[in-house]
Amino acid sequence: MELIDYIRILRKNWLIIVVATLLGIGVAATYSLTRTPQYETQSTVFVSSQSGTSIQELQQGNVFTQDRVTTYSNLVSTPIVMNPVIAELDLGITAAQLDAKVEASSALNTTLITITVTDPDPILAADIANALAASLTAAVEEIETPNDSDVSPVRLTRVKDALPPLAPSSPNVPLNLALGALVGLALGVGAAVLRSVLDTRIRSPRDVEQVTDRPMIGAIPFDSKVKERPLIVHADPLSPRAESFRALRTNLQFLDMEGRSSFVITSSVPSEGKSTTTINLAIALADAGKRVALIDTDLRKPKVAEYLGIEGGAGLTDVLINRARVGDVMLPWGQRSLYVLPAGKVPPNPSELLGSAQMHTLLEVLERDFDVVLCDAPPLLPVTDAAILAKATSGAILIVASGQTNRHQLSGALDALQTVGAKIAGLVMTMVPTKGPDAYYAYGAGYGYGYGYFQEQPTKGRRAKADKGAGRRRGAPLAAAPVPAPAPTTPQRGDRPAGADSTARRPADVGQPTQR
Repeated sequence: MELIDYIRILRKNWLIIVVATLLGIGVAATYSLTRTPQYETQSTVFVSSQSGTSIQELQQGNVFTQDRVTTYSNLVSTPIVMNPVIAELDLGITAAQLDAKVEASSALNTTLITITVTDPDPILAADIANALAASLTAAVEEIETPNDSDVSPVRLTRVKDALPPLAPSSPNVPLNLALGALVGLALGVGAAVLRSVLDTRIRSPRDVEQVTDRPMIGAIPFDSKVKERPLIVHADPLSPRAESFRALRTNLQFLDMEGRSSFVITSSVPSEGKSTTTINLAIALADAGKRVALIDTDLRKPKVAEYLGIEGGAGLTDVLINRARVGDVMLPWGQRSLYVLPAGKVPPNPSELLGSAQMHTLLEVLERDFDVVLCDAPPLLPVTDAAILAKATSGAILIVASGQTNRHQLSGALDALQTVGAKIAGLVMTMVPTKGPDAYYAYGAGYGYGYGYFQEQPTKGRRAKADKGAGRRRGAPLAAAPVPAPAPTTPQRGDRPAGADSTARRPADVGQPTQR
């Protein structure tokens, strides 16, 4: 991962990091407040030699005392030194218990012994340190005095008396809080990185690049009200989300599909937004003056007729079993050059119908009669319908839902298409967040994608009249409706194509292609 990936992880998991840091501080504060304050004081003893008057003798004596300093330091923790102190101060504890409070040390190449005592009572700590220094002096003098002499060659002198400390040495509250915050921060960052590593969901185009080198041809921002207004390009053409479909339309027109223009739009798993993407892309293409055929090839859970508000009782299934003609069930929609072929009744054998010769012939005819053919297909992983259909078209457009599809699902969908030899035109990421670390779009309300649109907003009455063609009578087939001809000139951004032409011809029937 690169630095920007770690920054994104920190931004995305900042709450976990903050909570872990505060938890670490809380644990450290609790520990500090529940500990008994301990006071630390020190007494220092100087070790010297009493033998010799010449410089050489003094040097030899100094070497002797330096060799003995470590031994004398270890002597502090022995009962011979501690028992007199316990008796003198009436401590009522054993030598081992007193040893837990005492530490004796000596600096390198010196003859100084430092006795450190830690106790909850600062006065008692000082008394113990001074008493230990005196007891050590007496013990060393007794041990080092030869049997034939009354004078010890080694003398210990207390050069620093222990004083009662004014402030406790532990717990060190600031240090504990800092350590608690540091440990909590480290745990929070570790948890965030671990969570990111274990999370295999696709959240950004960078995640897609780790799975495939197929081009990303579009990214659709997330809309919490997508169920209320699925046809965003028609309902709110000036919105940022509608603009993203127009950007997808532009990218689609630059794809090299070897002269063909039929696409299967599918996804890895359900609920990734493939149907709404297909419909809005079809509307955007029709707004640009393209003759668009929208086919609902999801013969298991069709949604196109429901979203467009048209009759879906008869459709593709009837055409494939030769029960109806294409011209009788393919319906024009809105004041656009957009024609919709609903799925019809759900058949018992969807895969066989989509892979039949009739379906291949239908696609060939529609490719000749229309500029673009879009097929809304089922997901790839649950069923094989989309893979079978993709082989018969110019390419497949794979929808990837940000934050829902994982890498394994995307890889499996790509493998399903490659297994049948289908060409993958590109990938479209949907539900892309517009805010936060995973945001891919920077569409801000302050910029407003109304820039460049000077179309007058329709009033409530005019909008109802304009939508009359889009929201046609539910349950009433429009087989007899005339086919609008393509606009003579390319409409400007935000304009709609010209209205229907009564002399325009209808889509061709299967097996009876018309000459363009």
